[in-house]
Amino acid sequence: MVQNWTPDGWKKCEARHLPLYEDGEALARTEDVLANFPPLVFAGEARVLKTQLADVAAGHGFLLQGGDCAESFAEFHANNIRDTFRVLLQMAVVLTFASKRPVVKVGRMAGQFAKPRSAPTETQGDVTLPSYLGDIVNGIEFDGADRVNDPQRMIRAYSQSAATLNLLRAFATGGYANLRQVHQWTLDFMGRSPWAERFTDIANRIGEALDFMEACGIDPATVPQLQSTDFYTSHEALLLPYEQALTRQDSLTGKWYDTSAHFLWIGDRTRFEGSAHVEYLRGVDNPIGMKCGPSLEPDALLRLLDTLDPAREPGRITLISRFGHDKVEAGLPKLVRAVKAEGHPVVWSCDPMHGNVIKSDSGYKTRPFDRILSEVKGFFAVHRAEGTHAGGIHVEMTGQDVTECTGGAVAITDAGLADRYHTHCDPRLNAAQSLELSFLLAEMLNLEAGVRQRDAA
Repeated sequence: MVQNWTPDGWKKCEARHLPLYEDGEALARTEDVLANFPPLVFAGEARVLKTQLADVAAGHGFLLQGGDCAESFAEFHANNIRDTFRVLLQMAVVLTFASKRPVVKVGRMAGQFAKPRSAPTETQGDVTLPSYLGDIVNGIEFDGADRVNDPQRMIRAYSQSAATLNLLRAFATGGYANLRQVHQWTLDFMGRSPWAERFTDIANRIGEALDFMEACGIDPATVPQLQSTDFYTSHEALLLPYEQALTRQDSLTGKWYDTSAHFLWIGDRTRFEGSAHVEYLRGVDNPIGMKCGPSLEPDALLRLLDTLDPAREPGRITLISRFGHDKVEAGLPKLVRAVKAEGHPVVWSCDPMHGNVIKSDSGYKTRPFDRILSEVKGFFAVHRAEGTHAGGIHVEMTGQDVTECTGGAVAITDAGLADRYHTHCDPRLNAAQSLELSFLLAEMLNLEAGVRQRDAA
């Protein structure tokens, strides 16, 4: 048990990027309602995920984490959930088939509603209103009534998360993830992508392998690993009143868990020493992540690791680097060296999205695909040089046919951004770009494996 910790202890610490609720009584009533709702995930599931992440930390797997930048109430639809899930399955198949390593699949889904913003207010013309903080807090429309921070939105976010989780569990275990269905995971609009052809080739080879197994007397229909998959959910643990309300004590172990998701992370803006978010997450036994950007110094990182994982438990901590394509090879090595020297058993994951945002000439916020790929390559290069495992990728992506990030084999141009720019917050990779990224990741993983084999020889 974590010493001197309570679910509400964070309230004594500095809390940044939390909304101000004008009606305190309404907030308290909402918290009471949520506290009596069933958990969204279970402690046993979080423990299994931690075990799988421990294997990744040891160099025996890869973490694939992806999904929406910010889920919305308006775009809540079964097809959107299904399409993002199937793209993540495609990416995982590419990574597993090419690298011969297990892939841990974690969605930024079923809870990724709250967003930190650079300023508390937004001004359009001569009107200034509170900033949009995600659908769990207020509305995106630039309207006085819509921008009121409403605690009742947490109830709706919980309900949407529960429905999303229900569908994801059905897809993962009910036959949709069956490897016999691998050809059917490709979305219709992917036909124009050259990477769809490469995926079809992999799908054909998987089918041949299953046919061979069957001919040898092994019925793939009786092998659970071929019929279903493990799939977990995650989000940034930003809105602490919501997270606290969904904190439960496990009846088997006596440990506390945040049951809003299997995996929670601390953002780059809230991971300072003395942070309320750090204080809250140090006491829950979920596997947790922490964003690491250019402002983080090695000594501060080590102190945060000692706070969040004093027992140095494998699988407990995932460090998610987000430097930008032009800073990763200069800024990441000192952090990797410090963590390695201290013996912390972390998963190192790469977020190539948040450090590569630009404003396009057409006025849209975008992320050039070539910069995303460049940061991924730099991330792998650093870990090869340091003798550590490049263990994961953390991307904002969607199964929808959006035009939000420029470039890629589908060649989205600056002028084309307006065609289908639907994001509620930050630009996301579409399905074709996500699949293209997975092939690059497979190449990088194989290069890393080759270096390890040479070093061991």
